[in-house]
Amino acid sequence: MTTRQAGRDLDTSKAHSARMYDYFLGGKDHFEIDKEAALVAAEAHPGIYVTARENRAFMHRATRVLAREHGIRQWLDIGTGIPTEPNLHQVAQSVAQDARVVYVDNDPLVLKYAERLMRSTTQGRTAYVEADATDPDDLMDAVEAAEVLDFDQPIALSLNALVHFITEPHDPYAVIRRLLDPLPAGSALAMNHCTPDFDPVTWNRVAEVYTKSGSPVHFRSHGEVRRFFDGLDLIEPGIVCCHRWRPTAPADGTEPTDAQISLLAGVGIKR
Repeated sequence: MTTRQAGRDLDTSKAHSARMYDYFLGGKDHFEIDKEAALVAAEAHPGIYVTARENRAFMHRATRVLAREHGIRQWLDIGTGIPTEPNLHQVAQSVAQDARVVYVDNDPLVLKYAERLMRSTTQGRTAYVEADATDPDDLMDAVEAAEVLDFDQPIALSLNALVHFITEPHDPYAVIRRLLDPLPAGSALAMNHCTPDFDPVTWNRVAEVYTKSGSPVHFRSHGEVRRFFDGLDLIEPGIVCCHRWRPTAPADGTEPTDAQISLLAGVGIKR
């Protein structure tokens, strides 16, 4: 594994979305301020723990589908979060041992654990880059400098529970276009995104919690999420609530409602 780090110190004065997510998944790599913010969000929407688990389950399924059915062997995973096994490269390399993955996040705590936990097969490669998705030019320069991904071969751009943190002042549609532009035909966008469509009152409260804790969000409608896939060929079943994208049977036979999850997901292939 290779790393590129910006040398920033941990900021424990405000909550961070990656560390809040770690709390929702039952992890231990967060601070008290992250737990406090997460508990406020969970009070606004108790199902947010299920949302976090379904977000990760979608990443696993989408990665396997792209590796098995579309022959993808490279991934650019932005908004990685604190490593939680199995990580994306472990899922991809379980299908193709030579899979390559570059992870990107902007929390120094993620870097700390990335150095320890992200281990590749000998046939594949992984790298970690510390960069901000709201500066896609710098991000892509750093990814290319890592010299892990071959930009002449298809690359899957994996954006899980990230894009709702790219608010309107940063022009999220332009950001996604900039990330997709250098990827060759046959590449993919695998993305999920929180939506207020199924329960606007609850998700407006959740948005207020995140914004007040220092992580502004913009939850988007189905039509707004669909725009991120303009020019791509959506694979079945299109853009649907996260747990309905190529689902596996729940172990306990139960199924969450769309309102509980409120996370839209889709995978598109670049022409």
